[in-house]
Amino acid sequence: MSATVTAVSSNSEYSFSKPNRGSITLLAGLGVEGDVHAGVTVKHRSRVAQDPTQPNLRQVHLIHEELFAEVGRNGFEVSPGELGENITTSGIRLLDLPVGTLLHLGGEAVVEVTGLRNPCLQIDGFQDGLLKQVVGRDESGAVVRKAGVMAIVLRGGEVRPGDAIRVELPAEPHRPLERV
Repeated sequence: MSATVTAVSSNSEYSFSKPNRGSITLLAGLGVEGDVHAGVTVKHRSRVAQDPTQPNLRQVHLIHEELFAEVGRNGFEVSPGELGENITTSGIRLLDLPVGTLLHLGGEAVVEVTGLRNPCLQIDGFQDGLLKQVVGRDESGAVVRKAGVMAIVLRGGEVRPGDAIRVELPAEPHRPLERV
């Protein structure tokens, strides 16, 4: 199965979910044009409260649509954009990628994976009990985060549903994703 973009979403206002769009434009060093989380420095409210001068390693949020099927088997109904992601993907194991992986989206855009999204309590506000579906622990007790990955934009361009995704792994040794 080839990796593709299945949906794109953005919102100029703070909200948990983001409406789907026909396309989004990624801007190098900033994120999604017109999205509330775009910028050189952090835009997520909790991060701004800690230190508003931190670099924005969370310019673009990507989620694999396979997660929606997984949580659906446990009674939850989630559609693209509803968990606040900008890009919904199919056919790529986002959570298994190492830090520094480049994702070529469509014909021009390139993002660099920086880490895992750290799911927050707002997810339970969206659907009660959903947080436990997207964050848990493995057999060894380590925290497992499933709510997608975060990235920065290296090369801008328009991204649309149906666009191909090409994965370019960084040089070894690979570093596993951690929360950002």
